[in-house]
Amino acid sequence: MHGDDTNVEPPIKPGLAEQYFRRNRIFAGMKNALDLFTELGRRLVRFGQDEASRRAAELAQAANGWFTSGYIRGAAAAVADGLRRRERLASWLSHYPVPAAEPRRVLVVMAGNIPLVGFFDLLCVVAAGHRCLVKPSSKDRPLLEYVVALLREIDPDAAVEFADGAETEADAVIATGSDRANRFFRTRYAALPALLRGSRQSVAVLSGRETERQLAGLADDLFAYSGLGCRSVSLVFLPRGCGWRPTPLRMNPKYCRNYVQTKAVLVMQGVPFRDLGAAVMVERRAFPTALSCICYTYYDDVSEVAAWLAEHDGELQCVVSECIAHSRRADFGCAQRPALTDYPDDRDVMEFLAGLGK
Repeated sequence: MHGDDTNVEPPIKPGLAEQYFRRNRIFAGMKNALDLFTELGRRLVRFGQDEASRRAAELAQAANGWFTSGYIRGAAAAVADGLRRRERLASWLSHYPVPAAEPRRVLVVMAGNIPLVGFFDLLCVVAAGHRCLVKPSSKDRPLLEYVVALLREIDPDAAVEFADGAETEADAVIATGSDRANRFFRTRYAALPALLRGSRQSVAVLSGRETERQLAGLADDLFAYSGLGCRSVSLVFLPRGCGWRPTPLRMNPKYCRNYVQTKAVLVMQGVPFRDLGAAVMVERRAFPTALSCICYTYYDDVSEVAAWLAEHDGELQCVVSECIAHSRRADFGCAQRPALTDYPDDRDVMEFLAGLGK
């Protein structure tokens, strides 16, 4: 006799064992990722309420003069909101074979233009079952150090570390930067499987029937994070005759100084513009070259806008609108709050990572 075996699982038929154990290992890995990031979301909800997070915010502002306390709190709140809904994370991960059959060391080279801008790639790498080698921009390092410390506090074995001195050990890379940086990435990481991103910009398309609430949301899409994000709207399509005029939010002093300089240049060049008090609007069907400048253009039929978007798709990050269809469309006020499936440059990060572990 071998004792009570009522709780022993029935034997697995030959040939199905590998599938069985793989299926159960995947479930366990998904559960661990859900636990880890759901708890991180719960903790980030309290960002700014304890000494450690306040200190991280102070260091972040010292490292990057474009970061305000409001921007930092907003970024932390956006990350927390995306993580603390466990069912949303579970639904997202259910579409991918996680964890990876063969974990890899994935280097993530992050931008630093807005707070925690590189966190999503870290989330994807760890959730996919790989080890994340974090290489943050010096302009955002204090916040990434704070988040990584939280992850290690939640789980000392969390598969994340800083890439200082370990970059050459990477099996793959995800890198984000300017177009110039992107050209460097293509040379530097030519021998590795790579997902590389350059500069992109965002547009809004108005119908003229937007509500006050939607237009208030558009102001956030335009001015949040000083307009520095690739999801920040900088070109607006208006139906002919529309008299829309945005009201800038309370802007960073650096942005305000940029506005003064931009306005002076436009005056000297004789370029007509609308003065918004903290930014300028110039009628031009092209992306602006100055940070504090918003370009706008009129259209007679939405089909001409669709044609322009198709022609410039490689330059676009997202399209804020309710009157035109687009694969990267966002609702008003949501440009800076992407969903888990709003992949940068429309490239599925999880699909790329799934391919590494085969």
